[in-house]
Amino acid sequence: MVQEKRNRQASTQWQKDLKKFHKLSDRHILVVESDLTDTNKIMPIVRDANNLRKAKNELVKKMQKRYHELTRTKKYRALLKTYGKTNDENKKKSLAKQLNEMQSDYNITWEFCRISMISIGKKYSCASVFALTKAEDVWHGLERCLYANGKDIHFSTYTDLPCLRAKQYNKDNILKVENKQLVVYYKGQKLGLKIEDQFQWDEINAILDYLSNAESIDKKATETLKEEAYCIDTFRPCYVTLVPKKIRGKWRIFIHITIEGRAKKKFNKDGTLRHIYGIGTVGNDIGTQTVAYTSKNEVGLTNLAERESNTIKKEKRIKKIQRQMERSRRVTNPNNYNEDGTIKKGKKTWSYSKRYKKLRERYRELCRKSAVNREYANNELVNHMRALGNVLITEPKNASKLMKRSKKTTKNKNGKFNKKKRFGKSIGRRCPGGYQASLKKKFESTGGIYVEVPTDYRASQYDHTVDDFIKKALSERMFNLKGTNEKVQRDWYSSFLLYCYDYKTGNIDKAKVNREFNRLYEKEKKFIDWLIYNKIQVLNSGIKIAA
Repeated sequence: MVQEKRNRQASTQWQKDLKKFHKLSDRHILVVESDLTDTNKIMPIVRDANNLRKAKNELVKKMQKRYHELTRTKKYRALLKTYGKTNDENKKKSLAKQLNEMQSDYNITWEFCRISMISIGKKYSCASVFALTKAEDVWHGLERCLYANGKDIHFSTYTDLPCLRAKQYNKDNILKVENKQLVVYYKGQKLGLKIEDQFQWDEINAILDYLSNAESIDKKATETLKEEAYCIDTFRPCYVTLVPKKIRGKWRIFIHITIEGRAKKKFNKDGTLRHIYGIGTVGNDIGTQTVAYTSKNEVGLTNLAERESNTIKKEKRIKKIQRQMERSRRVTNPNNYNEDGTIKKGKKTWSYSKRYKKLRERYRELCRKSAVNREYANNELVNHMRALGNVLITEPKNASKLMKRSKKTTKNKNGKFNKKKRFGKSIGRRCPGGYQASLKKKFESTGGIYVEVPTDYRASQYDHTVDDFIKKALSERMFNLKGTNEKVQRDWYSSFLLYCYDYKTGNIDKAKVNREFNRLYEKEKKFIDWLIYNKIQVLNSGIKIAA
């Protein structure tokens, strides 16, 4: 019997308009913890996430092998090099076609990645929806290696569990309304939402409004897009993700609901807006551990990712635990080390003592807390910058370059080799790249302007009193301006010159520099006196605090 081909019903014009609206509209994620407390109900979700991790790693191994085989061929490397050098569009198209053909020959395609994941997902008993989304993640990572600056696709460690994400809210992670409340069903198991603040209530109520009036809201959305070329906030639930996290030694399940539209505004307990957006220019000089800023009414210099006064003490505690773990590992595995203390090459088996395992749990918990505090502290600083103005001017990102070790081998005066390390640890602890990315996202999503000055705008080397660039050593944090005897802090002065940058003309506004310097310099001196009086240590600032 010949199976008849199924005829798909043609889409109406309204359905096409709605699909266009879905593509153009914003999205945000609401994070709510589930009300699951029973370990017997939580662990099946954790096991499914772990199986998905294994399936993802197997797919990574499969695709990584093909990618390495492709990049080892001389022909592919030569084509890639020629493609990067040529400016002729026709020649570029021809080279791109050859590169794509070579990728197809080595089975580096989305279709091969998708089909491979089907059999791997069945092997580990993964739901097809979750396996497909994880295959998409692997392919996106491979695309960054093929077409952007990615170097390799990576495996997930056994502590790094992936999320269980379904691309539709009525598949696998099913979102339902019961007794005028949102609940999620996973494999027949009901997960309630533990709502903790007013913002979450506002978001949930908006979702319930949409689900009760979906058709009328969708019609209004398409009509507004046609007439005013504007996307309204529908609060349509797009899909649901389950995220298992281990906190203080216990597994907890968080529910991420992806919602169409922009998030609701947040309010304080007294009813006032939590975040107020300012107007004006803000200059930001972002260092490896600190940020200096200048605006019309406020200047400042602060440490990045520092939400508590004991952040530095916590960093020292993490270092201490790492040393303890290393000593324990060396004692219990003496056969894995050479006589000079280096680790032997080749495959090794490791055994860990009970003391080591306890230290490892403490270390993981401290790292988790530090990561959360970093994120919160930098987000609070970003919100403060947005409250100062709507035009942010900063220098281009360079955190990834500063992390790289020096390639040159040099010696000091005593004949000893200089260390090749750069700022990797500082950047890892303070996350300046993440702060800058959050700045850009915040200003652009709230109607502001984010500007990165060109690389030849050397704010740290310019001296406005003599209108010339004067090179200074990196260690010179406080310096005298040549035209006067005024001593300024280097990072703040850079932020001041960024504040005086005219992004419309692409040059420094010298009239603004001369007009604003004395007033803002007085603010800077008062701010430094305040730091000294309150004994607040700003890293690598050159400001001496009495013990």
